[in-house]
Amino acid sequence: MKKNLGTIPAVYPMPVLMVAAYDENGKVGVMNAAWGSICARDKIALFISEGHKTTQNVLQSKAFTVSLADRAHMDVADFVGIATGNKMADKFERTGYHAVKSENVNAPIIDEFPVVMECELCEVVDTENMYAIVGRIVNVQADENVLDENDKVAVEKLDALIFDQFRHGYYVTGEKAGMAWDAGKGLM
Repeated sequence: MKKNLGTIPAVYPMPVLMVAAYDENGKVGVMNAAWGSICARDKIALFISEGHKTTQNVLQSKAFTVSLADRAHMDVADFVGIATGNKMADKFERTGYHAVKSENVNAPIIDEFPVVMECELCEVVDTENMYAIVGRIVNVQADENVLDENDKVAVEKLDALIFDQFRHGYYVTGEKAGMAWDAGKGLM
C-alpha cells in the first residue's frame, strides 16, 4: 500500500554537479546544483535560479564547466552548495582547490573533481514555470584513474555523488545492476 507524501521533488537519483564560471574580473565562482540533466547528446540543462552569483557569471561570460562531484570531495561540494557567492567574496578560495582555464571555453576547470564538461552557453529558458541555463558540451575531460581500458568513464571507479531529495543525503554510485538496451529484451 502506498502512502501519500504530498508534493515533493520525488526524483532519485539526482546528480551532484559543480557548476563553475568566471565573473567579470576573471575570478572563479562555483556552485553545487542537483537540478541538472543532459537534454541532448551535446547539451546540458541546469535548472538554477537567476539570482545565483554563478548564474550571473555564466550569463556574463557565456561559458561554464560542469564537474561531477565525488565522495573524496563531498565536503567542498556541500560547502559550495550552502555558501553563496553573493555574500561570500572568497567562497572558492576558502575551498583550497585549484582551477585552470579551459582550453576550449572561457571557464574554469576545477582540478580536484574527476570529470568535467566544458560548455558554451547556448540558451536561457525563462518561462513562468522554469529558469534553465542550456549549454553545448564542447569537450569532456576525465582523470585517468576513473577511466577503463577503453578510455570510457568507469562509474565503479568514479564514486560519483548523488543527492537524495527525500532525506537530503549524499550517496555514491558504482554497483552495476544490468545493461541498458538489454535488460528488457526478454519482453520484446
